[in-house]
Amino acid sequence: MSYYTRVMSTDEEFPPFDELALWVRSEHPGYKLTLEDGEEEEWESLLLLSDDDVEVALLERIPVFQPDEMEEFLEEIEGCKPETGVAWLKEYFAKVQTIYAFHHLIGAETEEGGNVLHALRAHLWERGDSIIQADNEGYTNEEGFHIIWQFSDSVSGPWNMGVLQDGTWYHFKMDLGDPDHRAAFLRGEVPDDLSAVRVAG
Repeated sequence: MSYYTRVMSTDEEFPPFDELALWVRSEHPGYKLTLEDGEEEEWESLLLLSDDDVEVALLERIPVFQPDEMEEFLEEIEGCKPETGVAWLKEYFAKVQTIYAFHHLIGAETEEGGNVLHALRAHLWERGDSIIQADNEGYTNEEGFHIIWQFSDSVSGPWNMGVLQDGTWYHFKMDLGDPDHRAAFLRGEVPDDLSAVRVAG
C-alpha cells in the first residue's frame, strides 16, 4: 500500500533542484536527487535514491492555487480529535500554498534510507511556516508537535504531542499506548501526570 508523508507550507517560494541536490549530496554522501518531471528551476517531482540506485522516495511539489484544493485533507480530518487541533488545521489549510508529498519507496524501509528521507523532509519543513502530515498518524503544528489523532488503536511508544487551549499551545511527550494519556489528548488536555511547555499559538 502506498505511504505518504507531506510538508504543507504557507510559502509559495520553493528551493530549486540544484540547491536540494547539493544539500543531499553534501549532508548524506551515498544518496542523490534526480530530476523526474519539470525543469530545474520549476521542478515538479524529484527522485531520492542511493548511489546504487535503490529508490527511497518520489518527492512531488504540488502548488495550491485555490483553498478548495485542500478539500481531500479537510474531509480526512472531520471527526478527528481533539477538536481544537482540527479547528486550527482548518484555518491553516486555507493558507497553504505548497505541498511537498513524499511517496515512500523500498529504500525508505532501510534505516539509512529512512534517515535520509526524514532529513530531507525536515530540511523543507525547517524553511519555516510549515506543518507535517503522515498517513495513518496525523498532523503536526508548525513546531513539529502532533496535534490530531489518526493513529491505529494498537499504537504505543513515546511521541511529542501538542494541544491548543485558549490560543496557547501546550507541548509534551506522552505514551501513545497509555489509555489515560490518550483520553486526555483526545479531550484536548495535557495528561495529569505530565508537564508541558507553553508556546503562544
